[in-house]
Amino acid sequence: MCELFGFSGRRAADVTDYLKIFFSHSRMHPHGWGVMHSKGIVKEPVKAEDSETLKTLLNDLPPQKNMLAHIRYATVGSIKEENCHPFSGIDISGRRWTMIHNGTIYSGKNTYRYYKTQSGDTDSERLFLSFLDAMNDALCKGRLTERERFCAVSEFVETHAPRNKLNLMIFDGELLYVHKNLKNTLSYRYTDDGVMISTLPLDRGVWIPFPMAQVIAFKNGEEHYRGKRHSGVFIPNLEYITAYDAMNI
Repeated sequence: MCELFGFSGRRAADVTDYLKIFFSHSRMHPHGWGVMHSKGIVKEPVKAEDSETLKTLLNDLPPQKNMLAHIRYATVGSIKEENCHPFSGIDISGRRWTMIHNGTIYSGKNTYRYYKTQSGDTDSERLFLSFLDAMNDALCKGRLTERERFCAVSEFVETHAPRNKLNLMIFDGELLYVHKNLKNTLSYRYTDDGVMISTLPLDRGVWIPFPMAQVIAFKNGEEHYRGKRHSGVFIPNLEYITAYDAMNI
């Protein structure tokens, strides 16, 4: 199981103390780390606590308005940089999308076709490539408003949630989309600076369990859109059906 961190700010804020606590959890998730910040994406296939690159980044990081961070425990895919999150790409309108994922794609009929073209070998990257194509398909019908963009993301997640462990965060340059479908994962906390979402609470403040099985988008530190509740809640015992799924992709 990996861990996720996201921040949407009302203003640029210093969140390095929270990030240091978050990355200290890499003792249990030693197979890579990644950060999306205002200057781009940095990631390495090493334990975060052992990374000199990460130490330098956190020491020099200016206040941020939007952030994503990830620590990886490898379940699918080898330990290499191409398999570290975040994954990022540009749609046909020129918008950059960035995704972090905690989970496993067991029902891969919509994603396995990317196996030969992906850079790494994770199911999470295949999910992201499928997502980017879905956004491009939506854009082929015309330019999307912000709400239409949210609806396209929500529809994609709802389609892929059944039988898949789909805790994820996606950033499109303006909106931070968050979804979970596994109980007792992801909580969020509002502060004076904005909203933080994390797999585990990062301080003694009030962290609220994130709603199940619906996409919520944040902008400027506030909830902006909330999708409908769907039925694709992940049931852990489905983890044992992988052999059947692999034969029927």
